[in-house]
Amino acid sequence: METKRVIPPSELIINDDGSAFHIHLRPEQLRDKILLVGDPGRADMIADTFFDSIDYRVASREFHAIGGTYKGKPLMVISHGIGSDNMEIVVTELDALANIDFETRTVKPQHRTLEMVRVGTSGALQDDLRIGDAVLAELATGTDGILNYYAGRDAVCDLDFQREFMAHTDWNSTWATPYTVAADPELTQRIGGNDMRRGSTIAAVGFYAPQGRSVRLPLADPTLISKIESFRYKGKPVTNFEMESAVMQGLARMLGHKAVTACCIIAQRVAQDADTDYKPAVMRLVETVLDRI
Repeated sequence: METKRVIPPSELIINDDGSAFHIHLRPEQLRDKILLVGDPGRADMIADTFFDSIDYRVASREFHAIGGTYKGKPLMVISHGIGSDNMEIVVTELDALANIDFETRTVKPQHRTLEMVRVGTSGALQDDLRIGDAVLAELATGTDGILNYYAGRDAVCDLDFQREFMAHTDWNSTWATPYTVAADPELTQRIGGNDMRRGSTIAAVGFYAPQGRSVRLPLADPTLISKIESFRYKGKPVTNFEMESAVMQGLARMLGHKAVTACCIIAQRVAQDADTDYKPAVMRLVETVLDRI
């Protein structure tokens, strides 16, 4: 008989109160429907604006989680901070809460599937996208390299997209190999409905140089953004930049969860325009997602 793997404390740290190490949630606080946002303040704003009731608030570093109900539907919102490394922590620990017995440190026999929708902000790479538009990351390409550290990465990735993208952009060999992951199709249809643009998103590893921004330091490839703008895969362009969608969608697929990212366009990279008063548009998108999740 096969012996169950016991996950050692060094691999999965559990706090003294029985909560996951970084996000400080206990298994009984987990909800199946999860809204993810970058800003801790936005998590509080969403709960205070939209939730019928609030069962708990847990705050640790940039990770703020609030559980409650929306129109009678149990759910939670959690902030993940900025960047793909933070998102790896959040998705891994949410899955641990769902599928690992914290007492025995073994995988539970029955898999629990979570629905995760990230609502964020983004910069448009195509001139037909306007500030305030909502774009759903039907495909997300990560340039952070995180998924490359996991066995089985190729099984959830679009390797043809990766190959064509690297060839078209003459991808710098010193950068991490990109990976492209599709969002869950059922969740994409449900959240996107008939009024959200389906997009192909670049999840950049940083905000400045990795997205073609030069402040005081020159770029290794000043033509990268124009090459990404002109790239087409099966006739479709890359629509926008953000920073967390690919690792979320990739880990979710590998772990057996549903995930998709919906972004509000707040900057037009082609027109070099931006809107700093974007919160009302983001909150409208949040309400739409809450109605559909």
